[in-house]
Formats: sequence, C-alpha cells, structure tokens
Amino acid sequence: MSRLDHNRGADDDAITSLTVQTDARHRDYIPYSNRPISWHTDGYYNAPEQRIDALLLHCVHPAAEGGANALLDHEMAYILVRDASPDYIRALMHPRCMTIPASFVDGEQVRPDRPGPVFSVRGDGRLHMRFTNRARNVVWRDDPLTTEAVAWLKDALARGGPWQFHGRLESGWGVISNNVLHTRTGFTDGATPRLLYRARYYDRIAGT
Repeated sequence: MSRLDHNRGADDDAITSLTVQTDARHRDYIPYSNRPISWHTDGYYNAPEQRIDALLLHCVHPAAEGGANALLDHEMAYILVRDASPDYIRALMHPRCMTIPASFVDGEQVRPDRPGPVFSVRGDGRLHMRFTNRARNVVWRDDPLTTEAVAWLKDALARGGPWQFHGRLESGWGVISNNVLHTRTGFTDGATPRLLYRARYYDRIAGT
C-alpha cells in the first residue's frame, strides 16, 4: 500500500486528522463533527481512477464518551444480498445504480456528479463496494428492482447479525481493512478532543 488519496480534508501528507473542526474547510462534513455516521465505505464519491481499496484508522485519543465503530466485510454483505436474490446483485452492479450529486463550495463546483455501481469487480477479480446509507445527497437509480435491492441491503445492515463487529478504538489502537463497510456512533469530547488519523489508499492489502 503506497498510493495515498490526497482528499480535500487531508493534511499535506495526505493523512486526515479526524477530530471536531469548525473551520470553513471542514465544518460542513460529518467526519469532522461529533455526530453519528451511518454505514458507508470511504471515498464513495471519488472518481473511478481514485477508487479507495484500503483504509487505515489510528486512534491518538478516544472521545470521553461514544465514538465506537461497527464493521462489516463488504464481501459478506455481497453474499447476504446474493443469497437473498441474484437479481438484487445485478441491480446493485448497474453502472448508474448510485449517484453522488456534484459538490459546490462558495458557488464553485469542486466535484461533478459521481454515478457508479454499489458492487463492482476489480481487474484482478476482487470485489469492490461503494456505498453510503445517507438519506440526503445520494440519488438511486429510478428502477423498481434497484429500489427493492437498496431497501433490502439497508434493512440487513440495520438488523445486524454475526458478521458485524462492534468496538471502540482506544489510544494506540488501529484498524486496517480493504475499505469494509463501517459506522461511527456520536460522541462527546472531554478535556482532550477525540483524534483519529485516517489514511486512504488506492491499493488493496496484499494477500487478502
């Protein structure tokens, strides 16, 4: 893993400091707030050539309360959906299944519309997933089967199950994954604010 994603919220070294930030550059984005974040994969709004294949999180200091994560391997999510209906998989692999609308800052477009599939297959045959459970700023393909498939997936994520893992990173702890589905609960800071470092990579973890 060597190709880091230099996203707009990252520091100069492409590592992102995830802590509550209220400056103009960060204040409109949930990861820099203390609010909960629902199920998603990182970089679901990126261009195809900037696909996020791996994600690293390192905890410098946890919140006083909250800030826990849930994790679900996207390959398990695929299996669950496929077992429910292969037609759901076909709908979620449509190249315009999920569109993230264009983003604007001070009236200037900083990102165009980003249509794409939820599930796709990389050139090496590995599965990739881009997904967000956000109710706003996401447009799903206007198709009955897509609507049914997305509803089933969201319900499955809400139901939980043995494949979901829950925990909270403490100081010095970290997690590294092939950009699996994950969440974050809301949190309350103490005297020392919650701080996690995040690195996103255009490479998949070798040998997995």
